[in-house]
Amino acid sequence: MRHVRRVCIYSGSSNADGPRYRAAARTMGTLLASAGIGVVFGGGRVGLMGEVADAALAAGGVVIGVITQNLQELELGHAGCTELFVVESMHARKLMMAQLSDALIALPGGFGTMEEMFEATTWTQLNIHEKPVGILNVDGFYDALLAWIAHARREGFIKDIHGKLLTAHAEPVELLRALSGADIPRIETWIQDP
Repeated sequence: MRHVRRVCIYSGSSNADGPRYRAAARTMGTLLASAGIGVVFGGGRVGLMGEVADAALAAGGVVIGVITQNLQELELGHAGCTELFVVESMHARKLMMAQLSDALIALPGGFGTMEEMFEATTWTQLNIHEKPVGILNVDGFYDALLAWIAHARREGFIKDIHGKLLTAHAEPVELLRALSGADIPRIETWIQDP
């Protein structure tokens, strides 16, 4: 079993998030804190990221935020974080979030959440890091994405060995358990000559 001390959370920053998504984010934050697992997130006080942070802090957890200088200047930074790092760029933010974490989880979100999740998954695929990536599939939010991944795998754009790099569960407890037992494949040759 993998020892998970900190989990990076990718999630929507929109305040338009529905009640079921906010509830799932709070459940995730509480679960991580109760298990003694620190939360690493984008440092904002809004949307699902704010819900995760607030819930983890309320449960006595450690919450580490990483936010860009421009977002901090827009007064979007979460003032209650255990630690809040302010960095210059989105690239630096994503790198630091991944480096501080042992596993990464995407909650419902938009373009930014997808971009972060897929970049982290690509880093795992390329063995840049050996960190499992999970999806909290709240009410089937990610069903279409999971269908696309299955399609890309059937069409040969995702290798079979990487077909399960993204672990999806509807329940936070099950997702965390699956990530703790995740097996990260290593490949020695990326592309073989025909």
